[in-house]
Amino acid sequence: MQREPNLNNAALMARRRAALPTGLGQSFEIFVDRAEGAEVWDVEGRRYIDFAGGIAVLNTGHRHPALVKAMTEQLGKYTHTCFQVLAYEPYVELAERLNALAPGNFAKKSFFMTTGAEAVENAVKVARAYTKRSAVIAFGGGFHGRTLMGMALTGKVAPYKIGFGPFPAEVFHAKFPCALHGVSVDDAMNSIEALFKYDVEASRVAAIILEPVQGEGGFYVAPPEFAQRLRALCDQHGIVLIADEVQTGAGRTGTWLACEQWGVAPDVITMAKSMAGGMPLSAIIGKAEIMDAAAVGGLGGTYAGNPMAVASALAVLDVFEKEQLLQRSRDVGARLVKGLQAMAAKHKCIGDVRGVGAMVAIELFKDGDLLQPDAELTKRVAAEAIKRGLVLLTCGVYANVVRVLVPLVASDALLDEGLAIMAEAIAAAA
Repeated sequence: MQREPNLNNAALMARRRAALPTGLGQSFEIFVDRAEGAEVWDVEGRRYIDFAGGIAVLNTGHRHPALVKAMTEQLGKYTHTCFQVLAYEPYVELAERLNALAPGNFAKKSFFMTTGAEAVENAVKVARAYTKRSAVIAFGGGFHGRTLMGMALTGKVAPYKIGFGPFPAEVFHAKFPCALHGVSVDDAMNSIEALFKYDVEASRVAAIILEPVQGEGGFYVAPPEFAQRLRALCDQHGIVLIADEVQTGAGRTGTWLACEQWGVAPDVITMAKSMAGGMPLSAIIGKAEIMDAAAVGGLGGTYAGNPMAVASALAVLDVFEKEQLLQRSRDVGARLVKGLQAMAAKHKCIGDVRGVGAMVAIELFKDGDLLQPDAELTKRVAAEAIKRGLVLLTCGVYANVVRVLVPLVASDALLDEGLAIMAEAIAAAA
C-alpha cells in the first residue's frame, strides 16, 4: 500500500500536539492505519498485537465481520431519529435481550445512553428518584468516569480529579477489599459502617456502587462474599446496589456479566465498552420498579441508543452465541494466567497474577516486596512491549499493574506470541 511520505507517527504527533490540549493523554506515539481481529497496523505499516482492546471495548475484536455487516445494513435504512422522537424496534429488542441476560428473579427494564460515564450518572439518577435520597457510597480505587459525578465517584485522584473540583456533594468512599494490600472483606464492610457513624446516616444513602473487578484501580476482584454482604446491607437499609459493569461486562470475565458470579443480584447494572463492539453505546439495566421511578422526560439523550450502535450491539450478542465467546473468554484467561505464572516464577518483581475470565493482570513490586509497588518498572515494561510490537496497558492506584484486555477472538497462536513478547519486555525492563 502506497503511503504519503509525511504520513508517519512523528509528523502526526507534531500535528496532534499543535492542535489538541495537553490534558488529552496518549499512551503511545502511534497512529493507527487499519486493524483486524486482535492485530493493528500503524501508518508506517508496522504490526502490533493488541492486548489493550481499546480499553476493554473490543471483546469481539476489531472489525468483526458480523458487526460490519449489521452496521452496513443499518446504514442503508436510517442513522438517527432520536429515539425519544421517532422510535425504532431494534432499540426495544436490545433492551429485551439485555433484560433477559441480567441476573435476578424480578422484572427488569433497560434504557440506553452513549458512554459509560453517562450510564453511571443515570444509574445514580434512577436510584435517587426511587429512594428519594441523595447520598452515594463508592469505593477507593474505583473508576466511574470523567464527568463531574463520575469523577466524584471515582476513588483515584491522579490523574482524574486534579484541578477539576469542587465535585458533587454527598459522595463517600469506603475501602475496597484487597487481600494483597491488607484489606479484608471485614475491613471493607467496617469502613461502610464507619461512614454511617461519622459521615452520613444510612437512611440518607440512595446507592452503593462498585465494580465487580476494579478496572483503572488495578484489576482487584470483589469477592462474592463481599457482594453478598453488601446485598444484605442494602436490603437492611433500603439502599440501591449498583454494579458498574462498564469494563467487566460483555463477557470479559467469562460470564456475560461479572455479577452473575456473585450469587446475589444487584438492583441496577451499568454497561458500555464491549457491548457494542466499538460503537458508542451504554446501558442501564435494573429492577422495573426502580427504573420506572424517574419522571417522564427525565431520562434520555439526543444520541442515546443510536441506531448504528444498537445494530452493532445486537450483532455482538449474536456473535457471543454463535462463536461461544463466553467459553472462549474462560479459555483465553486460563492460557494468559498460565503464561503469566510462568513469568512470575522467573521474575521476583511479579508479586501477583490474578484475573477472572480474560480480565487478567500482573502486579509489579521492587524485589518482590509487596510494600514497594514499582510504578517505574511497570512503565518500562509497557515501553519495552510496544517497541516489540505488543500493545499493553498499565493501571492501578499505585500505577504498578499491567493489565491484559486482548480481544476474545484472538487465536491461541496470537496469544502465545503476545505472551512471548511480554516475557521479553519484562526481562528487558527488570
